[in-house]
Amino acid sequence: MLLPSAAVRAAALAALALLAASGCAPGSGTASGPQQPGITPEEREVTFTSGPDTVHGTLALPPETDGPVPGALIISGSGPTDRDGDNPTRPDAGTNRNFARLLADAGVASLRYDKLGSGETGMASRDADEEADYDVFEQEMIDAYSELAARPEVDPERLLVLGHSEGSLFALRAPEVVQEHPPAALVLAAPVGTRYLDTVDRQVTENVRRQESAGTIDTAEATELLSDTRYAIARIRSEERFDADPVPDLGGLFDPAFVPFLHHIDTLDPVELGRGLPSGVSTLVLWGTADSQVAKSDVDRLMTGLDSAERVDLEGADHVFRMYDDTPGADVLDSEREFSPDIEPALDSFLDTAV
Repeated sequence: MLLPSAAVRAAALAALALLAASGCAPGSGTASGPQQPGITPEEREVTFTSGPDTVHGTLALPPETDGPVPGALIISGSGPTDRDGDNPTRPDAGTNRNFARLLADAGVASLRYDKLGSGETGMASRDADEEADYDVFEQEMIDAYSELAARPEVDPERLLVLGHSEGSLFALRAPEVVQEHPPAALVLAAPVGTRYLDTVDRQVTENVRRQESAGTIDTAEATELLSDTRYAIARIRSEERFDADPVPDLGGLFDPAFVPFLHHIDTLDPVELGRGLPSGVSTLVLWGTADSQVAKSDVDRLMTGLDSAERVDLEGADHVFRMYDDTPGADVLDSEREFSPDIEPALDSFLDTAV
């Protein structure tokens, strides 16, 4: 997701976007943290042009390789999530960075990038309050893929796309929209399994009911908030524009400037996207059993459109694939929790035949 200017920060703090809620509370912590997964790749800063914007990214290469190697484009989750998979609510999640390390360990180069509204790219050539719709982000994905395919270190005939959370929708679109060297494989990590606004509705409902149970809001407030949310979703789906945010208590989630993006991305049913994949595209689905953002039922639904896909459920992993810590009163940074050790064997096994 991208929310314009102040709405980005507000919605992130509201903890209602796809990548917002934490598997444990972020805090200062004292532990030095677990060893990072995989190996340390050779990393190079890269830039590429997308429309009027210069986009910044990182090319990660397996060390000491001879000749072109397979390549993976890594696409971030929602909100102002940067190339490493960090955002204001999870500043040290490191999801994309950890995947890059595991890919390098398997002999696969990767490109991850700061999409518009995040990291070094920021708002690029645009004004802080300028509207950016879905097409801007899809074009960034297309241009990032072209940059990866054109790198001399990468074999353009052995490419894959890895999308995390919201990024899974863009990954599912990749085989249709890239013009040259279509991907041989997809990795869908903590993927969206229902229409986008259905996922938002569920997340808002769960958050509101949790606050109601805790006594933070009363039943009348909860009922009004959920009613307003569903009314806003219905209006977005009917392509109505707002003059003002209809649910301001959600911290800008339905900011009028964001409505075109929400309407467009909500039209993408991940099941239908899965059914439309070319027959030769291998697909791996990764989901953590402690994921509080993507429900098991969502992944179950997605799999109905991915008949030949491989699915690996990662015991105890949360939405950013850190091992969940449910210790009462735990105040643990993401970086102090282990990246799921079950990802590496699942990824290695898949890559052996996929690219």
